Amino acid sequence: MKTANVADLRNDFRKIAGWIADGESVSIKMRGKLFALLSPIRGEDGPPMPAIDFAAQLKRIWGERVFTDDEVRRMRDAELEGQEG
Repeated sequence: MKTANVADLRNDFRKIAGWIADGESVSIKMRGKLFALLSPIRGEDGPPMPAIDFAAQLKRIWGERVFTDDEVRRMRDAELEGQEG
């Protein structure tokens, strides 16, 4: 089991979340005393939920596509028009 303190949660949450995503439980200390235990959510009898790789999702959707400033502006305008209606 890994151990972190409250400041680690605030300053390095990504690392701690990675431990949890890998199936590791993390004990949290506050002022040197055990405060909490963070554990991964597990399915009924399966492994912990995997971390989501957002960069891979974007690459799968858009590939190597790079939008021009004009294209981004038009997409944003279209999105705003859809919210107004």
